[in-house]
Amino acid sequence: MNRQLTRLALVAIALLGVLVVATTYWQTWAAAGLQDRQDNAIQRVVQFSIARGLIQTGPKALFATNLEKKRSGETFFFRKYPQHKLAAQTIGYSTQSRSQAGLERSMNDYLTGANTNLSNAFRHILDRLGNATVHGNNLELTIRPNAQRLAQQLLGDRCGAVVAMNPHSGAVYVMASAPSYDPNLIDKPGGYAKVLKIRGQCHGASALYNRATQGLYTPGSSFKVVTAAAALDTGAFTPTSSFYDPGYCEEYGKQVSNAGNPDQGGREVFGRLNFATALQHSVNSVFCNIGKQIGANTILAYAKKFGFYKTPPLETPGNERFPSGLYKGSRLFDPTDPNQVDPGRLAFGQERMLVTPLQMAMVAATVGNGGVVPKPFVVRRIVSHDGSTVKRTRPSNLGRAIKPETAAELTAMMVGVTEGGTGTAAAIPGIHVAGKTGTAETNTPHVYTAWFVAFAPAENPQVAIAVVLEEQLNGFGGAVSAPIAKQVMQALLAR
Repeated sequence: MNRQLTRLALVAIALLGVLVVATTYWQTWAAAGLQDRQDNAIQRVVQFSIARGLIQTGPKALFATNLEKKRSGETFFFRKYPQHKLAAQTIGYSTQSRSQAGLERSMNDYLTGANTNLSNAFRHILDRLGNATVHGNNLELTIRPNAQRLAQQLLGDRCGAVVAMNPHSGAVYVMASAPSYDPNLIDKPGGYAKVLKIRGQCHGASALYNRATQGLYTPGSSFKVVTAAAALDTGAFTPTSSFYDPGYCEEYGKQVSNAGNPDQGGREVFGRLNFATALQHSVNSVFCNIGKQIGANTILAYAKKFGFYKTPPLETPGNERFPSGLYKGSRLFDPTDPNQVDPGRLAFGQERMLVTPLQMAMVAATVGNGGVVPKPFVVRRIVSHDGSTVKRTRPSNLGRAIKPETAAELTAMMVGVTEGGTGTAAAIPGIHVAGKTGTAETNTPHVYTAWFVAFAPAENPQVAIAVVLEEQLNGFGGAVSAPIAKQVMQALLAR
């Protein structure tokens, strides 16, 4: 009899275990998969019975919260975005029709409490069985609202982006994309269509498009930081290497001219100068000749060390982040034959090179971090409803791109850009700023893609930044993008 009771007890325990495991699986780890089924009406209802976690940087900077509504005696939770247009493309949205974007989409499992530890999973199940409100986890971001707001104000209605980050930890302080939109509009009748029509002065992609991580732009002379890194790190050149500039270089029997001088008619001519001066004044002919000497393969190999040809890591959805590199049409182009690439034009950031603002901020951050590529992140911490930490982001890196000595040489050269070269509009009194301008040609004469990348203070970097503006009429990077970088850096350094 005792043996039969023992067997019965073991069977009951086993069945109970199966029930617990199955319930845990379907209620917790499989919840995200169920919620992805657009035709699952039950899950649609269940989703709105969960109080989604908050998205915030602190009590005073709440990016996403919940609006409670009573229907048929039950409480449902719908999303509300108190900061409206602030960091909208990064935060994203979660709507009643179950469409999602940004962090609302990529971090959905955490925000709904579906991806958590075992003890919370059991509590999650018990809450549902007992009809108690299920609370998701809160996201604490690295975004600094005041600097983010300033960046968006400075961009205005122009199309462009600003990305600022800590060059050591990789924490992203600013991720501004213009034009922006109010996520609260998405759920209103006709709201999504209205947002789609927001296209800014450039009349390009809609405001839903995160130009900071998805925008692919010709980098122009801002890419000279990568070329200079390759030239110095390989030992092919030093900051004092001498060149002669007649105003152009010859490639494939044709002249490749320097940029036009914004203060004078015609192209710039510098005559005899060294490498540091060539970067300071952004002399195309010098970089063209450097590119011909070290070759496209070497430049691209160093670009890859900085993170090119890979989708930059970040917590936002993977399809909202694009890799930088040479493009052939809409696809990345990684040449196997150096003859497939024009090394001279590649060296000063033309050819078919396309980059995102996030990638260029990483380039500046890498130089400021002594040659080590920081891994960017925007979610500092994930916190449960009871205040306990579910997950904390630990700063890490993506490997070494250049030697510390190279980074130090390049830093000094970039300081020269802001203290007596093309980037003086980014100079901050009392602070050494290391920067580089970029003015990329477009298909329209006298209309440019204007860049500025930088980090500061040069001797102890606390912030790295990339600014890009689209379709600027006679807009050189040093004139239109550098002043934005200056003000955003000042705001972040004054904190």
